Formats: sequence, C-alpha cells, structure tokens
Amino acid sequence: MSDTGDNGDAAATAGEPPPVGIIAGTGFYELPGFTDAEHLTVSTDWGEAHAMTGRWHGRRIVFVPRHGGDHSIPPSAINYRANIAAMADLGAAAILAVYVVGSMVPERGTGSFLLLDDYLEFTTGRAATFFDQPGQVVHTDMTTPYDPRLRAVLAVAADAEHIDVAQTATYVCTNGPRFETPAEIRMYAQMGGSVVGMTGYPEVALAREAGIPYAGIAVVANMAAGMFDGEISHEDVAAALEATKEPLFKLLGRTVSAI
Repeated sequence: MSDTGDNGDAAATAGEPPPVGIIAGTGFYELPGFTDAEHLTVSTDWGEAHAMTGRWHGRRIVFVPRHGGDHSIPPSAINYRANIAAMADLGAAAILAVYVVGSMVPERGTGSFLLLDDYLEFTTGRAATFFDQPGQVVHTDMTTPYDPRLRAVLAVAADAEHIDVAQTATYVCTNGPRFETPAEIRMYAQMGGSVVGMTGYPEVALAREAGIPYAGIAVVANMAAGMFDGEISHEDVAAALEATKEPLFKLLGRTVSAI
C-alpha cells in the first residue's frame, strides 16, 4: 500500500508464516519477552508509521503502540492510515487490537475483557478511508467489522487461560481527548453501546479496506461517566490497567501462537 523502501524485507522470511500485527493503546507500550526487536520507520503514502518487529511466543510480530512509546499522540492525531498501511506493507496476516475503554455495562466492571463484534462511531475530522481521491469510489462492506475467525481464536485462548471474556460487545468511538458526559453515556447505552473509547475508529474500517483480518479486545479501565459516584481519575485508570497486563498478555500470547 506504500513505498516502504527496505522495510518490506522485514516481512519476508522464507519458510515462516507471515507476522501477526498487534496494535495497543494506553498503558500497553511494549510486549514482555519480545525478542529480536527492530524499530522501523515505515514510509507510506499517508505519512510515516513507527513499528517494532520481532518475535513473541515463537511468532514474528509487528507491534504498533498507537499513542507512541511515550503516549505523546492524542487519539484524534493518530495517523491511523499510516499505521494500517504499514501493517499491510510489513506483511501482517492478521491484526489483534487492544482498546482501553470505559464500560457502560454494570456487570462488566474495571478489569473486564470484552471481544468486540460491532461499533458505533461519533468522531469528527479524522481521515477515515484509503479511498478519498477522485476516481476512487469504493464502498466497503462492514457487516462483520471484526473478523469472526480471529474472534473465535481469541475466545478459545481465553478459555485455555481461564480468563473471563465477554463474547460480544459494541464499541462506541468518540473523538476525545476529553471523556464523555453522563448524558452522552446514557445515549450511547440506549443505542446499544457496551464500551466507549477514542481510538477504535477508523482503525477497524481501514483494516477492513486493506483486507487484513482484524479483531478487537476491549480492556475496561473504568466505568463510564455517570455510572459511579465521583469523577474518572487518571491514577485509578493507570492502576486498573496495571492489574490487567498479566492476563492480557497471556491471552494475546496464546492467540498469537494459535493463529
């Protein structure tokens, strides 16, 4: 999907299956046990993407922390097109995406995991398609935005690791960087939303356009606004994410091995 120069060599290793892509958000900036790591700057038609390639659980991996390794990129400024184009150029056979979210489902509180199967989008001003030039009229089907086969692999991996994962969830994507109001959360919940975050779109749609199977794992860092007494605290969110790292990496690791 772009001119990567020598970067494409990282995707082609004879006799091995293609790499698995992992895109992670707030709090997840590295993979424990990641070896042979190489930092790449991939030049695409939509700008530069920064990725790491290496090995994890015996599989070649392309890893992209959405916000950068120092969390310097806000949700609305992430170059989603470059990130997905880089995944395609580096040969990713599938993408596992991790989202840090607020929950609108009372029984799925802080520390919960949910597998996404649909989304609602409320962003503004984001470059959301690869097909935005005159003469490029492409209408991509989004009936199953999250790949059912990848979702099934994740579900089996969760069972094997004894991790409770909700099998269905609708992700609501807001623009950020502010959190949502209680009235907005009530509206999203009435529309069928399960969790709310700021980075799920257009990433999922771009992966679909690029033809890369894509699955999303939502990690609950807090209950959404208005669903508890008090305000959302960054300290509480950070503590909640720290507690989810071990089970999340077990889930991802087993899934990577099984793809």
